[in-house]
Amino acid sequence: MHAAVLPQWELIARLLLAAALGSIIGVERERSVRTAGLRTHMLVAVGSCLIIIVSAYGFSAVLGDHVILDPSRVAAQVVSGIGFLGAGSIILRNEAIKGLTTAASIWAVAAIGLAAGAGLYTAAVASTAIILAILAGLKPFEDRYTARRTSLELRLKARRGETSLASLAQALGRHGTRVKQLIVQHDGAGDNDDVTLVLDRVSPRDTADVILSLERLPFVSAVDEKGAARPTT
Repeated sequence: MHAAVLPQWELIARLLLAAALGSIIGVERERSVRTAGLRTHMLVAVGSCLIIIVSAYGFSAVLGDHVILDPSRVAAQVVSGIGFLGAGSIILRNEAIKGLTTAASIWAVAAIGLAAGAGLYTAAVASTAIILAILAGLKPFEDRYTARRTSLELRLKARRGETSLASLAQALGRHGTRVKQLIVQHDGAGDNDDVTLVLDRVSPRDTADVILSLERLPFVSAVDEKGAARPTT
């Protein structure tokens, strides 16, 4: 069965639609100052659209009774092959992985391009609206939640040799499992240790409880949170 020849105007319309939908996602990433922005997302969308068009209609001249082509195989290669672009947008900074959302948006834009190229206009437009809502609409809620649960770094002055992970975990109670890092260093003079304590996923409300628990320890003489020293009584 021969594939129908795609009219030239519709071919151009599909490519332009893919570019337009990709630009919508790209503008949001550009506004967020991400590594992959407007042009990257547009190119991915147009490229994916062109690939599926070529796969579906570009070999109609050679199709016959003994020649069968499967356009879905090319689409599958796009889905897996676009991963190298996504990997390029992922970076490791300060022990934190950045760029996963942008990598996912590139992968999603490739799917939008495939949908536009296959003539699934409703799916392409609807997917763009949903992806844009996820990227832009949910960002304030995500930022608000993240701001409430961030890493907490404290510096303590403690009597030499009395600070241990077990003693701090016991004093912190339910917050003891959130201890991410503990560094104990001799201050070089006197009988004190300089202690750096880092806890993960601590909200502002929990911060006050953590500091109060540490201040109650008999061997702790001062607690410093981000440069604001709080001597114990």
